[in-house]
Amino acid sequence: MGLLIAIGFLAGIATAISPCVLPVLPVLLAGGAAGRRPVAIVGGLVLSFGVFTLFASWVLGKLGLPQDLLRNIALALLFLMAIVLLVPQAALLVERSLAGFSRLRPANAGGGFFLGVTLGLVFVPCAGPFLAAITAAAAQEEFGVRTLVATAAYCIGAAVPMLAIAYGGRGAATRLRASAQTLRVVAGVLVAAVAVGLVLHVDDKLAKVSVPWTGWVQRHVEGSASAKRQLEKVTGEGKPLAVRSTSNGLPDYGEAPPLHPGGAWINSKPLTIAGLRGKVVLVDFWTYSCINCLRTLPHLKAWYAAYHSKGLVIVGVHTPEFAFEHVTSNVRAAVKRLGITYPVMQDNDYKTWDNYANEYWPAEYLIDRSGHIRHTSVGEGSYGETENLIRRLLGDKGARATPVADTTPTGLMTPESYLGYARLQNYLGRAPVPGKRATYAFPASLPVNALSYAGDWTVGSQSIVAGPDARLRLHFEARDVYIVLGGHGTVQATIDGKPAGTIHVDAQRLYTVRASKDFETALLELRFSPGIRAYSFTFG
Repeated sequence: MGLLIAIGFLAGIATAISPCVLPVLPVLLAGGAAGRRPVAIVGGLVLSFGVFTLFASWVLGKLGLPQDLLRNIALALLFLMAIVLLVPQAALLVERSLAGFSRLRPANAGGGFFLGVTLGLVFVPCAGPFLAAITAAAAQEEFGVRTLVATAAYCIGAAVPMLAIAYGGRGAATRLRASAQTLRVVAGVLVAAVAVGLVLHVDDKLAKVSVPWTGWVQRHVEGSASAKRQLEKVTGEGKPLAVRSTSNGLPDYGEAPPLHPGGAWINSKPLTIAGLRGKVVLVDFWTYSCINCLRTLPHLKAWYAAYHSKGLVIVGVHTPEFAFEHVTSNVRAAVKRLGITYPVMQDNDYKTWDNYANEYWPAEYLIDRSGHIRHTSVGEGSYGETENLIRRLLGDKGARATPVADTTPTGLMTPESYLGYARLQNYLGRAPVPGKRATYAFPASLPVNALSYAGDWTVGSQSIVAGPDARLRLHFEARDVYIVLGGHGTVQATIDGKPAGTIHVDAQRLYTVRASKDFETALLELRFSPGIRAYSFTFG
């Protein structure tokens, strides 16, 4: 436990001296200069940040509220704080309104705590492995002692540099006390500027910036072997696979982790790795709206048809990416539609995913008859190598499986593009309004790989829902273009202004927008019926 505390403390310090904390610094300085107690400011910040990290996402999810609700409230409070500092009459009004609730009014020491709580809700740290582990554990409702201790250590570490900064602001104010009113105005302007920057997501851009000293700390502290062992205890995840030995010319990664279903079994009764001893087992992590997974399926089906009678068992571990992929009826329908006859288990809670320390769709783990992992493969391709290893572990010298063309894309192309605000990248246009219908407009031009909304859309964390005149534009580089859609209606496509067909949407699944032998760079525009839900683009 002591090592976990030390690692958390150092990880917090690394966060507090990294570029992603820059939006907070002017407010710390302004708060100290305006007379707030630095301890109150930083105390409020780390308390609200710690509570938000552990519990807020879970609570908001249970209540069906947008995940950024508290951040938006905090931004409003920052603007209020700026007005209080800039307009004395407004400060009096706020003080009077809060006097009946508490003595912690914005004009006195309590205002420092109030300001700190607000900052904690907009604080965007550099999410290294330590904070990611805490967040993942909280998302899975694993609020154990280690999770709580790790969060506390992290927050205390982040508080130390911030206290120094806040006291610096207070020291400057003491030396310039004769200019108190001027300092209040400067502080108000700084707080307002920070609030505007946060509305424009400047903090997100800064979070992507790295500097030598914070990178060194993350590599040598958070990324160390000791830290990884401690984080595994926090998250309960399996250890990353490592070669334990070599036998028969093949690496041996040790005993295969257990299967831990978070839902139904399809095409089979529940299976266990122990119960499959004596068989060669291929564990395939997939999800039914993933185009990379769908391109892998013909090879898996061919291997199952050729080698199942000789001792091969394939277990499809369906680990969902989108909310609709948790629904058993949707997975059953997809399995039937795709012609999958081997066993499929739902991994809705990501337990098996974590057991294997997996990070990819698709990913294959080949297990020998004694229950040891002998080969791993992530992504598409390498099908010939995998089949050869299956045959080798089976001892099969007979006919090979029916040949299947390798359709793995090669060369540069547009990356997978998500449409909900949680993972929205390469987007141009009006800033998305989470959870509420808003009207958008296309920019004058779109660079390659960029996308944009137009018309009325309701933007959620994972998907967007079409309203009147809803349209999407995407400047893509690819042969094939796919989109994950849900609902009932139609989507009309044009490419470089020319009609490119109509998609008839009748279920939540992957749809083909364009299939071609020719690689092309072009502007795609889609026009949606109201109510259609769009999740992501993928390419081939």
